[in-house]
Amino acid sequence: MAQVLVVTSGKGGVGKTTTTAALGAALAKTGKTVAVVDFDVGLRNLDLVMGAERRVVFDLVNVIQGDAKLAQALIKDKRIDTLSLLPASQTRDKDALTSEGVAKVMDELREKFDWVVCDSPAGIERGAQLAMYHADKAVIVTNPEVSSVRDSDRIIGMLDSTTEKAKAGEKVEKNLLLTRYDPARAARGEMLSVDDVLEILSIPLIGIIPESQDVLRASNLGSPVTLAAPESGPARAYFDAARRLAGEKVDITVPTERKGLLDWLFKRGAA
Repeated sequence: MAQVLVVTSGKGGVGKTTTTAALGAALAKTGKTVAVVDFDVGLRNLDLVMGAERRVVFDLVNVIQGDAKLAQALIKDKRIDTLSLLPASQTRDKDALTSEGVAKVMDELREKFDWVVCDSPAGIERGAQLAMYHADKAVIVTNPEVSSVRDSDRIIGMLDSTTEKAKAGEKVEKNLLLTRYDPARAARGEMLSVDDVLEILSIPLIGIIPESQDVLRASNLGSPVTLAAPESGPARAYFDAARRLAGEKVDITVPTERKGLLDWLFKRGAA
């Protein structure tokens, strides 16, 4: 029976979709079967980040409405055979998602996979509520800025009050993932520090993703950063976060870029 993980935030543009892809691939690299599910109906970006946009035939809405079987809509990743994608619809709106339909799809996914990773749309509207409703665990993606942190605090309240677990008197396991973090800028007071964010949100920190062009390059290539640049700082941070989600105890650091000998020689010569 799968563990259902929702990747969520209150604010758009913080890195939910890249995080869903990166964590999904990292979990799949351990040999676990993983389905990443795009709940952002009407926009549909997860298939782009996964490099599967040309392979979409059926989508989540098609499965919910009975136009296709789940097996027809799932797209198996060509790089990792334990990783699959269930894309969102680009031509419908979020009203096409029904509570009963989503519940049926989630039950079927739980039976087929070890992990189901749900990419939530930003905000607190219906799509986001349905994406988090069945979650066992949540990764709340936050940038180190006041507006992002404030919106994440509201999402924490929703996870504690509107989910299936909350209605049963239980708790969704909540984890904070801090993205686009730059220690030098934080030290100059140009962004919130890790301690500032933790003090405001008061949930466990599962990872710190450093600001890096590797994430953007990977997305443009149609690949999770954990596959496109596995030795990069962001990828190593995501791999460690995936290990923590799986229950391992791993010290949290801010991974730095690993520079090769040619980089060092070039910088030395330019000095």
